[in-house]
Amino acid sequence: MTPTSGNSIRVLVAEDQKAVRAGLVLILRSAPGIEVVGEAGDGEAAVRLARELRPDLVLMDVQMPLLDGVAATRQVVAEGLADVLVLTTFDLDEYVFGALRAGAAGFLLKNTEARDLVEAVRTVARGEGLIAPAVTRRLIAEFAAPRRPARPEGAPNPAAVLEPLTRREREVLSCVGEGLSNAEIAARLDMAEATVKTHVSRLLGKLGLRSRVQAAVLAQELGV
Repeated sequence: MTPTSGNSIRVLVAEDQKAVRAGLVLILRSAPGIEVVGEAGDGEAAVRLARELRPDLVLMDVQMPLLDGVAATRQVVAEGLADVLVLTTFDLDEYVFGALRAGAAGFLLKNTEARDLVEAVRTVARGEGLIAPAVTRRLIAEFAAPRRPARPEGAPNPAAVLEPLTRREREVLSCVGEGLSNAEIAARLDMAEATVKTHVSRLLGKLGLRSRVQAAVLAQELGV
C-alpha cells in the first residue's frame, strides 16, 4: 500500500519481545518520513491493529504467541490491510517460503543493520519487493526451473501460465524476476515509472499473485 506522495510511511511493528520491539520502534521513529502508528506483541493483536489503524506497512515477526507471523501475514494480505515486511532471527526455509506464500512483500533477518532496515521499509512502501540477501541464493536454487534437468511431472507449463499476459507485461515480469526496481525497469524498457507500476499491478492480478516477490519467484520458476 504505497503512501501518498509527501506523506510519512505509517508502520505497525509486530514483535513479541519488548526489548526488540522497542529497538525497532526507536530505529524507525528516528528515520525521516517514517511514522510508527502502533505496536503489537502477538499475531492476533497485529491483525486487529492492522484493521483499526490501516498502516502502509506491517513489520512482522515470525515467532509470536496466539497467532504466528506467517498466519498473521496471510490475514493482513488477504484483507488488503497493508503490505507486510517479515522480520525474524531465523532463515529456515519453512519461514521464508511460508512468508512468501502468505503474500509478504519482503523478508529480512533481524541481524540486518539499522540503515538497511529503514531502507527496506522505504523500498516495500514504494511497492518494490525485497528479499534478504542471505536467503536469495537458496530461494533461487529452490525455484529456478532452468537449473533443473527437466520440468517435474505436473509442473505448470510456462506458456499456459503466461498466456494471459501481454508482451509488455511479460517483459516487465522478466525484469521483476531479475530483481529490478520500477525505476530500473522503466529505464531498461524505455517507459514511465508510473506505467511500470500499472503493468506490475495488472500482471499480478492476471496471475493471481499477492505480491511482487511472488511474481519474482514465479519468473525464476518458469525461467522467464
